[in-house]
Amino acid sequence: MITVNKGHLIILATAFFFAIASYAVLLSAFLPLTNIYPLDALAQDTHYKYFALLLVPTGAYFVIANWVGWQYYQNS
Repeated sequence: MITVNKGHLIILATAFFFAIASYAVLLSAFLPLTNIYPLDALAQDTHYKYFALLLVPTGAYFVIANWVGWQYYQNS
């Protein structure tokens, strides 16, 4: 039976997101279109591609700050 390690899945998802984000922000200006709709939509957009990519770290920061604030509230 094959067991899946959750840590490996997180690292794989992070690497996949990094590759897509790198293409959308850096490489799409130099490479031709891929004929894959989501990638081409990000490559041709000039404003919202940054919003979509920065939503992940901003959301993570919000979750962590909210958790820390809740811990301070509980322990005060």
